[in-house]
Amino acid sequence: MPRLRQFLLIAAVIAGLAVLFHLINVHGLEPIRAQVERLGFWAPLGILLLRGVSIILPALPSTAYSLLAGALLGFQTGFITIVVCDLIFCQAAFLLASNYGRGPVRKLVGERAMTTIERFSRNQLEGNPFLLTGLLMTGLFDFVSYAAGLGGIAWRSFALPLLVSVLLSSAPIVALGAGIFSDNNSKLLIGAAVFGVFGLAVIAGWVKKRTRKQAGSDA
Repeated sequence: MPRLRQFLLIAAVIAGLAVLFHLINVHGLEPIRAQVERLGFWAPLGILLLRGVSIILPALPSTAYSLLAGALLGFQTGFITIVVCDLIFCQAAFLLASNYGRGPVRKLVGERAMTTIERFSRNQLEGNPFLLTGLLMTGLFDFVSYAAGLGGIAWRSFALPLLVSVLLSSAPIVALGAGIFSDNNSKLLIGAAVFGVFGLAVIAGWVKKRTRKQAGSDA
């Protein structure tokens, strides 16, 4: 039953995002943005909660919400929303794993996600803030948050890398969503976003190489 509920939740989120992007393509963004403005505080809160669920249940596509936040809320509000969300829910995942251990985490995320989390928890993250920050800047930051908690890392050693990674990695994705769907298709914003995404890809490559090297030395 937990797997069925998780599957239905994933399917519902993906279907909702597909419908939203279809409406944007067919009817344009302005009517949707007008509705979002009328919602006021509830629109950022809704995106924050949806992305938060995607962090606690790592199988959900969390990156899509960063694009969505930029498209619907604009860069500034979207960026703040994503940063606040990630700081809250990544720490929630970390504290859940740290305080309750593998059993509850496995029941929550499922066996497949747990395999990925276990793989990250075997990396020597304690005392290596640069590697931890780099891992948190990848698309698997939700898995890494759980893994850091399971690996026995102190909260203070997790909080600063999380803050740095969230500030650096959220901006390009939110900017990309804001730039692509802006009225004048802002070339400056899109250019900065693409440059930032390229930087994230370089960091992800470095992290992947470092973790492979570390896994080889451990073997």
